[in-house]
Amino acid sequence: MRGLLRRSSFVVAAALVLLAVTAGACGGDVTTLSSPPTTDPALTLTLQKSPAGSILATGGGNTLYDFVPDSPMHSACVNDGCVLQWPPLLRSGPIRVGRGVDPALVSTLTRPGGAVQLAYDGHPLYTYALDVTPGLVMGQGIDQDGGLWYVLDARGRQVTTSFSVQSPNA
Repeated sequence: MRGLLRRSSFVVAAALVLLAVTAGACGGDVTTLSSPPTTDPALTLTLQKSPAGSILATGGGNTLYDFVPDSPMHSACVNDGCVLQWPPLLRSGPIRVGRGVDPALVSTLTRPGGAVQLAYDGHPLYTYALDVTPGLVMGQGIDQDGGLWYVLDARGRQVTTSFSVQSPNA
């Protein structure tokens, strides 16, 4: 029995060391993936197809938007009405990026109250409350809450053309 306990303890210790080494090998907070994971889709930045080309989205297919009045270190969408309509993409764990998303363009900023919001090429990221299913792009070009809202392309540039996309499941 004592030998079995000693072997079990060794196996557990080895597994913990392997886990620590693997976590340390990631070398930071942004992990590049060949395909999005099935867990924590909101913390995965991916690209989805649209009539304007590839645009930034979450791993769960929610379109991400930029608010023109924002700056790289400041969100201008801070009042309750704005935040309810345009929920900021908040960080609660590691950030992952899918194929075509540049991890060097991923950053964060601290919102009033201390929450950490994801940004891409200096653009704080938001979802849109009326994009009720993955793949919808209903917020493109809307002038609301003091400014325009646009999707971003893979390089972090605002896509200013007007279009909307209906989810294939709609």
